[in-house]
Amino acid sequence: MNFSFDIRYGASNSLARVGTINTPHGQIQTPAFIPVGTKATVKSVLPEAMADLGAQALLANAYHLYLQPGPDILDEAGGLGTFMNWPGPTFTDSGGFQVLSLGVGFKKVLAMDAKTFRHDDVIADNKERLAHVDDEGVTFKSHIDGSMHRFTPELSMQVQHKIGADIIFAFDECTTLHNTRPYQELAMERTYAWAIRCLDEHKRLTDERVDKPYQGLFGVIQGAQYQDLRKKAATELAGLESDGQRFDGFGIGGALDKGQLGTILSWVNEILPEEKPRHLLGIGAPEDLFVGVENGCDTFDCVLASRIARTSAVYTMQGRFNLSNSGFKRDFTPIDGECDCYTCLHYTRAYMHHLFRAKEISAATLATIHNERFIVRLVDQMRQGLLDGNFADLKADFLGRYRHRSGQTSN
Repeated sequence: MNFSFDIRYGASNSLARVGTINTPHGQIQTPAFIPVGTKATVKSVLPEAMADLGAQALLANAYHLYLQPGPDILDEAGGLGTFMNWPGPTFTDSGGFQVLSLGVGFKKVLAMDAKTFRHDDVIADNKERLAHVDDEGVTFKSHIDGSMHRFTPELSMQVQHKIGADIIFAFDECTTLHNTRPYQELAMERTYAWAIRCLDEHKRLTDERVDKPYQGLFGVIQGAQYQDLRKKAATELAGLESDGQRFDGFGIGGALDKGQLGTILSWVNEILPEEKPRHLLGIGAPEDLFVGVENGCDTFDCVLASRIARTSAVYTMQGRFNLSNSGFKRDFTPIDGECDCYTCLHYTRAYMHHLFRAKEISAATLATIHNERFIVRLVDQMRQGLLDGNFADLKADFLGRYRHRSGQTSN
């Protein structure tokens, strides 16, 4: 099977643990941050550079790769890793989040505020609804050319098997915190029904494609900010078995009330089987990663590090700031004096300021290298902190120094 999870250390005072995910393309030492290469590339950065900055695995998106270049192309190329010249483990998400994004048109964020309006037909201003959900699947319009497509749990499995990632996710309906309680219940029931269909199709494809490496299938826990729904989803998916097939791990998905992030994760991870890995989908701000680790999550993915880098925003141990600001025009120090990335070892804030002001392409490359290294290294430090027994000190030191753009300290 070539897929397993070994726990090396478990904290006595929290749900945090250290482990190893074993895949056909190598190991992932957890906790670990998994950078996002949505379209089989981390924007502006070569795969080789991602290896140099310490990334253990990369995550791509099934929806985007389905539309372009197409799953058949990746299958013929030998799978996602071979196609993008990445030798390590790979993940693909199911496309469930794109259902949310295409359906309501909000910004691509999962950490939201629960203290807002409730409406099931909500859509962002000046946006067209591009996806419509029913019990069988999702009908959506391509954002590329306007063509119509249909995603079902079975098709999601077929697409992800052809893409060939080591870890794939069951197709789910990702809701927003704006949805009403009745709709959250409906979406969770729909996700459970789709999970059964994903397990069945995954088994069929695994048996059919015996010449291909085994792909670990993760079920996705929904339930928004509701304790009973999150616990119900975790209990049902943890015990779900269909035709001898169970989930190999679990993803914690859906929009999350950032103020309750730790509480929601503890509800779920106290129920999910200890011997299986847990992935927190789409959350990657530095302060949130500490919360995720101490509440039992093993891996994380998020586009935030690379997305903000392209706008000149960078992370440092003192906080996040924009290099395009005029105050950096004559600042000849590294972005972060404590960072060991290629950018910080070779370039100054003044040079980066110049590149962004001049709209040079290399600005995005160098800033992305730094941000991805900062987040990967930070989670690596958390893992070592757990092993050394000083995780609490590491967290207190980081959050004591880190400032948001507003200048407020992290809570």
